[in-house]
Amino acid sequence: MTLPLALTAPLSLVPIFAIESVVQRVFARVIESHPGLFERLADHANKRYAFVPSDLPIGFLVEPAVPRISVHRKERAPASDACMEGELVLLLALLEGRIDGDAVFFSRDLTVSGDMEAMLALRNALDDCEIDLPNDLAGMSGLLAPLVRRAAEQIRERALGRVLKEEAPQWN
Repeated sequence: MTLPLALTAPLSLVPIFAIESVVQRVFARVIESHPGLFERLADHANKRYAFVPSDLPIGFLVEPAVPRISVHRKERAPASDACMEGELVLLLALLEGRIDGDAVFFSRDLTVSGDMEAMLALRNALDDCEIDLPNDLAGMSGLLAPLVRRAAEQIRERALGRVLKEEAPQWN
C-alpha cells in the first residue's frame, strides 16, 4: 500500500530536525520497551542499517551500537552497511513481525542490499521482540493513550489489510 501523495509530499517541506525529533522519541520508546533488541545483534550491532521507504522523500539510519536513529533526505543518504527499501507500511509491518519477511522479499516488494547477514540478524532480533507500535505510541501519550492506541491500531489494520489483499493474488 503506497501512502497517498497528499500525506507524503508535505514531508519534503518539513525541516528534517522536526521529523527527526518525533522519530527519535518513538525510537527511544521502542528501545526502552525492548531493551534486549540490539543485544541480539551480537557482532552486527556496530553496523549501520538504512531503511528507505519508497513512498516517502526521507530515509532512516539506525545505529544500534549508539543506539541512535537519524532521518535524512533521500538525496543526502549517509553510507550504511545494509539497506532495506520498500513501502513504509511494509517496513513497519516487518518491524512488528506482522508479515512474512521472506515472502515480501521474494515478491520483490522489498529490496535488501549490502550486508545481508547483518540484515538477517536484525530481522531475527525484531522477530523475537514482538514490537507493538500502537502500544508504544500510546505509552508516550499520557491521558490520550487510549485514543492514540485505538487510532494507531485502526490505521495499522487498514494498511495491513490492504497490503495483504494486494499480496494475496501474487501467491495464489
